[in-house]
Amino acid sequence: DPARPEAKPALLKAAKAGIRTIMITGDYPKTAQAIAESVGLLRPGHQVLTGAQLDDMDDETLHMQVKITDAFARVSPENKMRIVDALKDNGEVVAMTGDGVNDAPAIKRADIGISMGITGTDVSKETADMVLTDDNYASIVSAVEQGRIIYSNIRKFVYYLISCNMAEIFIIFLPTVLGKFLFPHAANGVLSPLVPIQILWLNLITDGAPALALGNEKGDPDIMQQQPRPPKEPIINRPMLLGVAIQTVAITAVTLGAYSVGLTVNQTTAGTMAFLTLAISELLRAYTARSERYPVWKIGVFSNRWMNLAVLFSLSLLLAVVYIPGLNLIFSTTPLGW
Repeated sequence: DPARPEAKPALLKAAKAGIRTIMITGDYPKTAQAIAESVGLLRPGHQVLTGAQLDDMDDETLHMQVKITDAFARVSPENKMRIVDALKDNGEVVAMTGDGVNDAPAIKRADIGISMGITGTDVSKETADMVLTDDNYASIVSAVEQGRIIYSNIRKFVYYLISCNMAEIFIIFLPTVLGKFLFPHAANGVLSPLVPIQILWLNLITDGAPALALGNEKGDPDIMQQQPRPPKEPIINRPMLLGVAIQTVAITAVTLGAYSVGLTVNQTTAGTMAFLTLAISELLRAYTARSERYPVWKIGVFSNRWMNLAVLFSLSLLLAVVYIPGLNLIFSTTPLGW
């Protein structure tokens, strides 16, 4: 059958994303080669192998040959399983597609088994991890893109929440432990810039709404040009830990600095200044957390509508507990001038 028109651009997109595509077919080698070349799957210097050639290879030879083979023709179910095993032994993460009963063993053996929803047999569908409702290779590439966006967004709100909460911990911890050393002009010996209800308000409003909005990011513009991450890399990797440390120090410093300035007036003013400084710092941090690779002006300040609504919502509620009479008594705040 001729290749679908969307197959070639999908293959190119997958290649840019660091995803290698291999054709495994029961058809003849010349036919497989012609189709592979027409869609750009067969790369220069790579080859087409047959099932008979695979049968003559030991596992070590096959491990080497799968690196330079882009199409396999006239293969048996056992050949398919050997191909999957060889790729996995080479450290690859393997997704296997198929529609027939004879594909089921290889689909089961792969890291991700994919069955056809239209032409696929019940056996292949039950064996697979994912079923394509349109039997289209381009849908697999789209699924990879969406998966990368979801994973990236999980990293973003984890990164955001950890950096903000670490700052809150140090803002309470340092004055409690160091006390007069940090603020020698304070009236009390042991100080806490924030009262418990303010911390709860920050966690519910300032942290919660922007973190949820980060889950609606569209993803970096080059999400499908990035190479696959190492399978064993933790979600909190070294660059994130370094970023958390920098953000924690920055937010802690400006908040305690505001608190120190406010203490020259009185304790309530100092607490209010620390509360608002911390809250606004976290809201600004939410914008910088929208991408780990691009500054906010590159991805567009207004490109995430939910983030803007979340920040406006949080900011409104923060100002309410400071400037609405009655609420500032509950939250131990006082109205501030410009």
